[in-house]
Amino acid sequence: MPRSVAFGDRLRYFPGIMSDTVLLAIDGPRATITLNDPAKHNRLDPEGLDLLMAAVETADANPDVRVTVITGAGDKTFCSGYDLGSIPASSQKQTAHKDSAFENVMDRIEAMRMPTLCALNGGVYGGATDMALACDFRLGVKGMKFFMPAARFGLHYYPSGLRRYTQKVSPSFAKRAFLLSENFGDADLLAVGYLDWLVERSEFKGKIDEISNRLATLAPLSMVNMKRAIEQFAQAEPDIPAIRQNMRECATSEDLREGLAALRERRQPDFKGR
Repeated sequence: MPRSVAFGDRLRYFPGIMSDTVLLAIDGPRATITLNDPAKHNRLDPEGLDLLMAAVETADANPDVRVTVITGAGDKTFCSGYDLGSIPASSQKQTAHKDSAFENVMDRIEAMRMPTLCALNGGVYGGATDMALACDFRLGVKGMKFFMPAARFGLHYYPSGLRRYTQKVSPSFAKRAFLLSENFGDADLLAVGYLDWLVERSEFKGKIDEISNRLATLAPLSMVNMKRAIEQFAQAEPDIPAIRQNMRECATSEDLREGLAALRERRQPDFKGR
């Protein structure tokens, strides 16, 4: 039996892609993808990644969709990123595979045909910080927080995520987030340009409607082509093979094994730099 999502006074069915943890609603020109596991801070496990990819593909293939909103359920967290508990301590190859799977979904969001709005209903952590950057626009709610913990347990982030941080915000922000593993508050995120808008929670849904309705009324062909042009102008040409080799070095390191063990054991890691 296919699962369903209600919106307005209508009901849509999306056989084969729906789950209680990832919801897709298409209402006229707007598609809304909701990460729906607030008890676990809407974090993504391997199944959730597959469901998110399927929802993105479905929304992007619908010719009536002019804007896609990606948001989370609940009031505390938009998404806490990938479920690190699903990474085995003994399998760095699997770690690299999951990195690639996550990167593929984020890249697919960035490549969506029509504009995308990430409506951050709460805190954003780990890989979800890149999910927001993969969208064209970011709306935050006051009180939200941000951190990127990769360096806290020895993970080298994937190239396209590093590019988005550097390209869509700044190299300085990328270094503060990745090298310092700095926590950011709502006002900081607006000031550095990570957020386009920051509103009170009482204004949040109204602002989503305002932005979505405006995007839905603009010329779609112009938006599609200008979105592609802007992204092309912003592209850099880094040495991707060298970056991926550095990723492999980190993925097979003692430091990563120690970082993941410390995470599971709730203790401070003792990194050796090897």
